[in-house]
Parts: sequence; structure tokens; C-alpha cells
Amino acid sequence: MEQVLRSIYQERASSPDTLGVILVEKRMPGDPVTDTFDAILLIITANEDIPIYTKHYTDGEEKAAMHVISEKQLQKWVLVGSKRKVVDWLFYGKLYFDRNEYVEQLKTALHSYPSYGRYIKMGLELSKLVRGYMEGKTFFEQGNYLDAYHHVVQSLHHLARLAVIEEGSFPEITVWSQVKKIDPSIYKLYEELILSEEPLEKRLELLFLASEFFIHNRTLDGSRHIRTVMAAQQRWTIQELHENEELEMYSINLEVFIEFLVEKGLIQVFETDSKNDFIFHREYSVNRNRLDQ
Repeated sequence: MEQVLRSIYQERASSPDTLGVILVEKRMPGDPVTDTFDAILLIITANEDIPIYTKHYTDGEEKAAMHVISEKQLQKWVLVGSKRKVVDWLFYGKLYFDRNEYVEQLKTALHSYPSYGRYIKMGLELSKLVRGYMEGKTFFEQGNYLDAYHHVVQSLHHLARLAVIEEGSFPEITVWSQVKKIDPSIYKLYEELILSEEPLEKRLELLFLASEFFIHNRTLDGSRHIRTVMAAQQRWTIQELHENEELEMYSINLEVFIEFLVEKGLIQVFETDSKNDFIFHREYSVNRNRLDQ
């Protein structure tokens, strides 16, 4: 398949917009890293007209996918951590073209892990962890234990990713292998949830207690990014927070995360007049007394 794709990546490499060309070959039958394809051709471009452009190929026996990704889209995926397999492609694929060492510099940046990018990733994972924990606990209190279990597993996954990021590494697809070395206590918690012979209700009850401890210990650093952004102005409406370019990455978790930080005293609420004398608008401000914590 590599020979079949050669003419395609040579043509793409000749374009002045192409920053890098990477070939990723499957490591096993049905490899999920390559979306079950025999090969992935990743092409990074400076052209922003189409963020993602994909084509599928076959030589009659094997199949391949070509993904042309804009630099801006790639940076967003790397920052948000929403496409973990793309990071795998960057590190483990064969680099066939690298204009001005763009790809090598990107990989170096990922390894060195700038602190600001780390805090963004921690914030995103903490916001997902908080939502999963809260939804799981609600189902638990209603006696819907299987639904609670589903959300708890998801929240534990975000806790695992948060622990890896906190340690200064990049979460891989096999994140639990990383966590087992980085924070065995979280791995043990996950293991007890899925392998324990205790009744499900008892397992969930113990896990919620432990989760409160883990969340509490990571709230300050995990909220540092959103609090730093909010410190740029005195007060915010919820619409302004949603429209902020940096905070839009929190997506549907933003409001739950804001309320969680209000409860923790890290964000303050102010009531302002509305057109109706019987109701007020809610505005938000970072608690500056705790900003440096």
C-alpha cells in the first residue's frame, strides 16, 4: 500500500501549502488506530479553506484513507485532546515530508508541554469529570445503578486523563496503562469498580466518596485556565462566557463547570437589575482573593 500511495503524497508534497506528510500503517488486523484501514495518509496543510478533507482508496486488496487537515484544525485537536489517534499518528507514523521541520517542531512542543496548554487540557478534563460525577450521582440517588455505572466509568476515564496531563504527559489511547504507572490509586479505583464482587450499589457508593477526594485535590489547578480567562474583565454574563473564543472549547460542560466553581467559592455571583422588578440577571466574576491559588 505504501508504494500505491507514493504518487499521491509526492503530488501533495509539491504543493506550497503542504506542511507535512505522514504515513501510518496498521499494526494489527482491524487496528482501531488506523480506523481498520491498512494505511492512513495524513497531510497537514496551511490552507484553511477546508478544515478536514478525506478520501478513501483501494488497490483491490488493501484499503487506505487520506486525511488532509488544516494546521488550525490540527492545533485545535491537539489542544483540546479530542482526537487522540491523531497524536498517535504524529508520533508513530513515518514522516515523508516536513516543510521547515514543522512536524518535528510540533512533536517537540507536545513533548515539552507548555504550561498554558497543559492547564487548558486539565480544565477541559475536569469539566467533563465534574459533569460525569454529578450525573452519575443523580442516577445513583434515584436507584438507577446501571445508568450511574455508565457515567462513573466515563468520569473515571476523564480522571485518568487529568492525572496523566497533570504529571506532564500526553494522554495516549491506552491511557489506563499510563495511569497504572503514574497514579496507581486511580487505577486501583477503576479496577475495584469493574472487577470487585461487591454489589454494584456498594461499589458505586465507595467510588463516589473516593471521587470527591480526587476532584477536590485537582480543582484549583484544573480550574486555573478558566479563572485566568475570566480575570481579564470584571464581570461576565453567561452568554459572554459562551462566546469567548478560549472558553467555547468547554462546550456543553461550561455551565455545569461554572456552577461547580461557584459552589467551591472560586467564582462569585452578582445580581444585576433586569427589566422585571421581581427577577435579576446573574453575572459572574472570578474570586480574585483566590486567583493565585
